[in-house]
Amino acid sequence: MAGGRKADSDHEFAKLKNMATLALDLGLEVHAGHGITFDSVKPIAALPEVMELNIGHFIIGEAIFSGLDSSIRRMRALMDEARQEASGVTVA
Repeated sequence: MAGGRKADSDHEFAKLKNMATLALDLGLEVHAGHGITFDSVKPIAALPEVMELNIGHFIIGEAIFSGLDSSIRRMRALMDEARQEASGVTVA
């Protein structure tokens, strides 16, 4: 991202991370979604507090262009990579 957009993005992500931690501390199950894309899923999926990603709308929209199976597999791979990287597991 150019200029201030990267700073804005980092600031918003920090807020998401802080709120996810607070929600979990309060005993809430954390879900995220609505606006998550292939480009934005990894940082969100890497948050250990997030138990569920609501990505159905994006997947169906993407399936129009690349097929449902391909879209699901690509998103799943990105999510798995993010979780593995966050836990320190080397991704091949």
